[in-house]
Amino acid sequence: MNSKLPHVGTTIFTTMSKMAADYGAINLSQGFPNFPIDPILEEIVQSKAGENVHQYAPMSGLPVLLEQISTLILNQYQRKTDPQSELLVTAGATQAIFTTIQALVHKDEEVIILDPSYDCYESPVILAGAKPIRIPLNENFLPDWERIRSAVSGKTKLIITNNPHNPSGTVWKKEDMEELEKLVSDFPNLFVLSDEVYEFIHFENRHLSANSSNLLQERSIIVSSFGKTFHITGWKIGYVVAPSKIMDEIKKVHQFLVFCVNSLAQSSLAEYMKHVDVFKLGQFYQQKRDDFRFKMKNSRFELLPCEGTYFQLASYKAISNENDVDFAKRLVHENGVATIPLSVFNTNGEDRKILRFCFAKDDITIEQATEKLCKI
Repeated sequence: MNSKLPHVGTTIFTTMSKMAADYGAINLSQGFPNFPIDPILEEIVQSKAGENVHQYAPMSGLPVLLEQISTLILNQYQRKTDPQSELLVTAGATQAIFTTIQALVHKDEEVIILDPSYDCYESPVILAGAKPIRIPLNENFLPDWERIRSAVSGKTKLIITNNPHNPSGTVWKKEDMEELEKLVSDFPNLFVLSDEVYEFIHFENRHLSANSSNLLQERSIIVSSFGKTFHITGWKIGYVVAPSKIMDEIKKVHQFLVFCVNSLAQSSLAEYMKHVDVFKLGQFYQQKRDDFRFKMKNSRFELLPCEGTYFQLASYKAISNENDVDFAKRLVHENGVATIPLSVFNTNGEDRKILRFCFAKDDITIEQATEKLCKI
């Protein structure tokens, strides 16, 4: 078999979660909550299951859900969107990203990816016959604009941005958004694929969205995630925001990839969004972040700043000189806690002796995990 993705194997996320199960370790590796969903949403799902909502939904999404999404974007970012032509419900953010890249990127074009980066960005670029250009973020996990600008050429079709940033938890500054605006102004063939799945999970510093910039609105494909926002990662449902001309192309691929998304989930979310305040999500996760950081204060790990997402980076330089993959694996079978090593997010494997912890866990899990980590 002549593989199209010969470099792709079992992901570190699968590896670490399997190790956690094999050794009975506490899993702070994969980014999913382990606490129940909102009881209101649970009741809505049970009620909707008894209604006639079990057949194919419209390809773009249920109209009632698209209207709710449009209202959310207006309230959050003061951006008016046409629900029918500028929004698309997807089978999660990963499908949204894959579909967008397949629709817009042509053979031999280039796509800029900022490292450390999530592993779903590169493969669809390669499958499109294009070239991924991996550029490291600076030491504070913010864009190195001089380096980015030097990498953009007439071949560059997309720059993929992720804000708030996984794995670092960094939130972009105003200056970064301004630099992005300048970049797309100077390169009229360049588009932005803005991964904003953690848009409602930000703390002291407010998340700045491409939705809020008139210039970026016209040049951006913005990806959001109900899974992250409402603690329902297993539902695999998200949405895309883009100008109609771009969206037309994305829908062409979407219809042959999944056609439409789970109708029960869409109907339930359309009703749920009438009852929930997404603006409280940051407060909810800030309490968990603060609890995790407080309980880790007597550990030998050095906690890095965390401005958004539900991930906390920590340096283990004071503990070991091992590479981060080996240290993470040893942490599982010797200390009973599973994490993710940062180097796997870098194409060059740069090892800064840093691990990523997921704190989207219930209080007991955080208590038990930090107790183990503080004994190292």
